[in-house]
Amino acid sequence: MEFRTIIPLKEQQPKIDYHSKIFMLGSCFVDNIGDKLDYYKFQNLRNPFGVFFHPAAIANFLDRLVSGYKYKDEDVFRHNERWHCFEAHSNLSNSNKKNLLRSLNSESRNSAKFLKSATHVVITLGTAWGYQHKDLDKTVANCHKVPQQEFEKQLMMVDEIRQSLLQILSSVHLLNPNTCIIFNISPVRHLKDGFVENQWSKANLLAAVQQCLAEFSQNEEWAKILSYFPSYEIMMDELRDYRFYAEDMLHPNNTAIDYIWSRFKDVWIAAEAEGTIKDVEKIQKGLSHRSFNPKSKGHQKFQKQLQANINNLKSRYSHIKF
Repeated sequence: MEFRTIIPLKEQQPKIDYHSKIFMLGSCFVDNIGDKLDYYKFQNLRNPFGVFFHPAAIANFLDRLVSGYKYKDEDVFRHNERWHCFEAHSNLSNSNKKNLLRSLNSESRNSAKFLKSATHVVITLGTAWGYQHKDLDKTVANCHKVPQQEFEKQLMMVDEIRQSLLQILSSVHLLNPNTCIIFNISPVRHLKDGFVENQWSKANLLAAVQQCLAEFSQNEEWAKILSYFPSYEIMMDELRDYRFYAEDMLHPNNTAIDYIWSRFKDVWIAAEAEGTIKDVEKIQKGLSHRSFNPKSKGHQKFQKQLQANINNLKSRYSHIKF
């Protein structure tokens, strides 16, 4: 007898292999899957402007890439002795204004270049709650601990999210009409908004994505490149137990992340990549090994074989580095 519900997943195309390039934007769940892609040495670029929780922030970022926008002095501000940009995460903030602008423009150029050659784009939506800056009259990607009274907290309605999703699809398509786009909803719980409010948020995101997918399913060209991966649903239905949450009871723990990755791998990673995944994992474990006697013959032989394995893998895939 099975004591849990298993979400049926369909095989997806085009598969991800070691020649693929995956561009990832969205909530911190992007980093969880991105860490797996990094570990197994898949080519990927994720959140160059830091974590994006809100659909409007993702849409704005991609719109900037399409237009080739160059960030200027008026796009940044000083607060708590650091320079920030409302369109980027505080990870990019800097004590020097020129350095911040240099980083913003460099990341924008690199992102546009990578997106133009990406085979897959993963968009993870985190929350429908956003913060509208009253003076700027726009939803920010990050508040940077600016006083709360300067913002108005708003719940994005289904049609508003849908419009952002359409803008996202349009921008991606303009830069790369052949790439595959994968939407998903982050399983991370945003309980600072409130328990009920978090459910409203996820419901609006789910409804908007469903409407968007249904709308484009009638178009044969779009139907081939647009899909949905149920990371949120897997967490809610297959892993509905607090033992799968981190200590904060908000984020999936490592066990949950490993499981969701395995489900993603089942439907998206090419079968022929499995051998390379095992080769990479063997090398990664070898690199993390610490010998009690580094000068021993046995360890020297181990190191020599490990380097041979690395060289062999790099000769097959030039992008792989350890």
